[in-house]
Amino acid sequence: MKSVEIVGFKRANLGKTASKELREKAEVPCVLYGGNEQVHFAVPMYLFRALVYTPDAHIVDLNVEGKKFRAILQDIQFHPVNDIILHADFLQLDEKKEVKMEVPVRIKGNSVGVSKGGKLVQRLRKVKISALPANLPDFVSIDVSDLDLGKTVKVSSIETENYKILNPASVPVVTIEIPRALKNQKD
Repeated sequence: MKSVEIVGFKRANLGKTASKELREKAEVPCVLYGGNEQVHFAVPMYLFRALVYTPDAHIVDLNVEGKKFRAILQDIQFHPVNDIILHADFLQLDEKKEVKMEVPVRIKGNSVGVSKGGKLVQRLRKVKISALPANLPDFVSIDVSDLDLGKTVKVSSIETENYKILNPASVPVVTIEIPRALKNQKD
């Protein structure tokens, strides 16, 4: 899995006032949990660009004043109006513990149904998986080459290697919809 390095600085003061002052300086208050102790730190907002504003999933190499941690971005909160990052939670990775994470779905192949005039509709952009950190995939790949008009690929038919998909098995991921013009021809 791809990794992104983020450098942060420990926070001396916690609470609303201190967090507001950090945001005014274009820094994001963050917390790292899952290890022996919680680590409260702040990160310049521009460092989140490669982590948040991308469809890819990443492991984060955190550097908090020289101390290094491997983690994943567990949760992020945005301002409801101007989309400024308000807070970020990171989960420290332990090589022996499974971690839950969302990874993107990538579609490969040319569908038979699309060549007949159907429309490929991707219903799920990401799936939630559970795996050991060493087995976390960059993405889940779905081959749609054999998908015909009106057919669907569901979560239950996705092949997995060393990880489990946590979404319900009956949820559709990709569908080939029959356009109205083709439906009218058959009538």
